[in-house]
Amino acid sequence: MQVSSLNEVKIYSLSAGRSLPEWLSDRKKRALQKKDVDIRRRIELIQDFEMPTVCTKIKVSRDGQYIMAVGTYKPRIRCFDTYQLSQKFERCLDSEVVTFEILSDDYSKIVFLQCGRFVEFHSQHGHYYRTRIPKFGRDFSYHYPSCDLYFVGASSEVYRLNLEQGRFLNSLQTDASESNVCDINPVHFLFAMGTAEGKVECWDPRTRNRVGLLDCALSSVTADTEIDGLPSISALKFDGALNMAVGTSTGQGKIFTSMEPEYDINDVCLYPDSGMLMTANEAPKMNIYYIPVLGPAPKWCSFLDNLTEELEENPESTVYDDYKFVTRKDLENLGLAHLIGSSLLRAYMHGFFMDIRLYHKAKMMANPFAYEEYRREKIRQKIEETRAQRVQLKKLPKVNKELALKLIEEEEEQQVTRKRKQKNLSSLLKDDRFKVMFENPDFQVDEQSEEFRLLNPLVSKISEKRKRKLKILEELEAQEQEEEEEPEGKASDAESSESSDDEKGWVEEVRKQRKLLRQEEKVKRQERFKEDQQTLLKPQFFEIKEGEEFRSFKDSAKKQKLMKKTLGDRLKLEEKLGTLNVSDTTVGSKQATFKLKKSEQQKKQQEAEKQHRQERKTLRRSASHLKSKRGRGRLFH
Repeated sequence: MQVSSLNEVKIYSLSAGRSLPEWLSDRKKRALQKKDVDIRRRIELIQDFEMPTVCTKIKVSRDGQYIMAVGTYKPRIRCFDTYQLSQKFERCLDSEVVTFEILSDDYSKIVFLQCGRFVEFHSQHGHYYRTRIPKFGRDFSYHYPSCDLYFVGASSEVYRLNLEQGRFLNSLQTDASESNVCDINPVHFLFAMGTAEGKVECWDPRTRNRVGLLDCALSSVTADTEIDGLPSISALKFDGALNMAVGTSTGQGKIFTSMEPEYDINDVCLYPDSGMLMTANEAPKMNIYYIPVLGPAPKWCSFLDNLTEELEENPESTVYDDYKFVTRKDLENLGLAHLIGSSLLRAYMHGFFMDIRLYHKAKMMANPFAYEEYRREKIRQKIEETRAQRVQLKKLPKVNKELALKLIEEEEEQQVTRKRKQKNLSSLLKDDRFKVMFENPDFQVDEQSEEFRLLNPLVSKISEKRKRKLKILEELEAQEQEEEEEPEGKASDAESSESSDDEKGWVEEVRKQRKLLRQEEKVKRQERFKEDQQTLLKPQFFEIKEGEEFRSFKDSAKKQKLMKKTLGDRLKLEEKLGTLNVSDTTVGSKQATFKLKKSEQQKKQQEAEKQHRQERKTLRRSASHLKSKRGRGRLFH
């Protein structure tokens, strides 16, 4: 038996393991079981539960005693008795079976829909009658009150065959081009069919009129399905009188758990009122799975419950215990995105499975101090738990204190009005589901954010009272820590409760908050503009650097910083400097310099600078007697 887990749902594969040949003696079988672990763990619920080549459909009789399966090759049906845990009989057919239905409580009445448009009836002794429908059929259902068979397939019509009269009745004309599946509700006998256009049509067999239409394709259209077209209905099943499950060809829906057999699945059958699943595969062997979350084991194999309980008490490594599921984003954070496509990653759903040892090594290299941070956080939590056990005042939590105070005030107001409403409303502070919100700093409410200030326009007025109250409580807590004594009583509310503002005041407060936000944004833009002006126009004097390595480093850093700017900013900067540089690293790192046309103001400025330099030359003294010692000291900017 093989155990796997996904979404915290345990799946026990009862058909896992090797099967032993029938001609082996008991002594040889025991010897093989001692040598091979897979054979020793093998559980064979039903003997020879397989087909010669492929199994296509599996169904269970109403009394739950018989399991019937059809397959190839040759086309045949096999019936298994659950009370005897073995095969009861086998019959060969003339053509392959599309689907079949068990009309009686046991195996005595069976109807087969075959691929050649034939409908074949079998009784307890064998073949009984055979007829043909006008179009190729894909599914059919049995209407018990009127003894009618409803056939759907490659046609817009639904063919009706009455088993009491032995003749075809008027067919139902639908709006669909083709139909894939159908089902009849066991409570009120409503007939439903799934079409190729992604719609579900419901018909009343008493009036033979359509009573409802459900369009499932438009609600399940995504970017991927727009290329392939609208999804069609591929599965349909009623659950009680009011619930219905619909499956589409695109496989959309919320995943409860998943199974990955070695071969493709042709059909899935759930044993009634239990957690046992049987699958028909593209292989001789039919798989049996047991999922305790779905229900208990059937009564003919009730020992599975005891077996799974023992495995829970002594857990062994499951299929996915040695692997870690990671998404593409997780791989990028760990620096392992280059492993995509290699044998170290196994693609699964929206991510990959990787070896847990490789995952831990990569995580340790990406964040070597993660364990220390985790250890410190655990120690802090343990200290907080020990502090909470001491006798102390009913203090506010460290995270979201103002929100906690608001909830306490609302609870006090509810206690006043509880006698009128006769309701006992639970507080969020006492609810374990929201416990982390007042303990983890990651859940701290940011009152300075734009969303909070716009969605809570009156919070500034109301929060002033709470902030004063919080200040009083914090002073009391500080006194308690200093004196190491527990003060009695609690702070009284100095402020009286104020009435809530009307709608006009609320609107004015919203406008005020928006005005403040615009002013803050304007100030931020001005500050950013000043910083940009300083970085672009501020001259850098007294810059002394020696050594070619620092000069080249400075040039490369300037180039990298310049390349991050937009084209317009680069052109403006180079226009102010008076040159336009165009470099090409692909052809020998050549550089071309172009002189731009200077304005009159720039010409005057250059003439003044030239005259100023000439005046300084006349006044400058010679410094040839001074000698610099290169390499001993450098001045860095």
